[in-house]
Amino acid sequence: MPASPRPTIVDVARAAGVSKSLVSAALRGEAGVSAASRERIQNAADRLGYRTNGWAQRLVSGRSDLVGVLLTDLRNEYHTDIVNGIEDAAHEAGFGVILSHGRRDRTLLRGRLQSLIDLGVDAIIAVTGHLDATDLAPAASRVPLVVVGRPESVPDNAGWVRNDDERGARLAVAHLRGLGHERIGFAYGSARPASRARRDVYRSLVADPREFDDVRSLFSDESGLTAVFAANDRIAANVLGHAADRGIRVPEGLSVIGYDNTELAGLLRPALTSVDQPRGAMGTAAMTQVLAMLGASPPERLIVPPTLVVRGSTGAVRG
Repeated sequence: MPASPRPTIVDVARAAGVSKSLVSAALRGEAGVSAASRERIQNAADRLGYRTNGWAQRLVSGRSDLVGVLLTDLRNEYHTDIVNGIEDAAHEAGFGVILSHGRRDRTLLRGRLQSLIDLGVDAIIAVTGHLDATDLAPAASRVPLVVVGRPESVPDNAGWVRNDDERGARLAVAHLRGLGHERIGFAYGSARPASRARRDVYRSLVADPREFDDVRSLFSDESGLTAVFAANDRIAANVLGHAADRGIRVPEGLSVIGYDNTELAGLLRPALTSVDQPRGAMGTAAMTQVLAMLGASPPERLIVPPTLVVRGSTGAVRG
């Protein structure tokens, strides 16, 4: 049986006994429509199941009321927590959000960025460190664009919200040294700018820095480490897993500290000490900046300070 045709504004006008133009004005919330007429029109629209054509209205107004959000990795809690902050702030401002996932592929990210422009979004928030100013500048010249994260470079015409990686690394190392640890290793999984910034601070604060891109090598007999600072929580979780496989108790035999303070940090056992990036607040700040830029304000650079959340994975060094 064929589906019933979708009701039109003409059907609503006929059912309410008014003109099509009056229906259009009433449904757009314009002034000049009496309360009685507005109620009669709304009742007719509800009865018929009529829904306004949002895209048509947006074409007329020249605005989509949509923000495109480009993500490096949808599976990563860091990114999804930022999206939550963006979505909450967007909803309060009357904007919808379109998500696009680049799967850690720079070529794919570039294509998805262009697709968001082609869709006609009013602004873009790029939650990625995998694109640089060369990739982002063309989009930033078309719509307001704010970057969340730490890419190699950001175009001058784009906004930027990022974590203070240097401060976070100082918090991590100072915590371990305050517990008496001197033989501290650094575990990393990439050479992205954020990881490099954390590594550089680690190098400056530890007398005998030892860096590992393979967690298994941390546990060689020669390492002699009493603590590990991991560049993110996922790497820290890997360290905890390898320690458990080798019968090394945490924190008695090895203290471990992560970065990001994702949900994973609280689920691990022992629960993971981690540097907290206020990811929801970063997403909210990015959306707030987008709204300001839509109102003709210039782009800004915002560096958000992290904090340290101490849990059971770190303890005093044992002799």
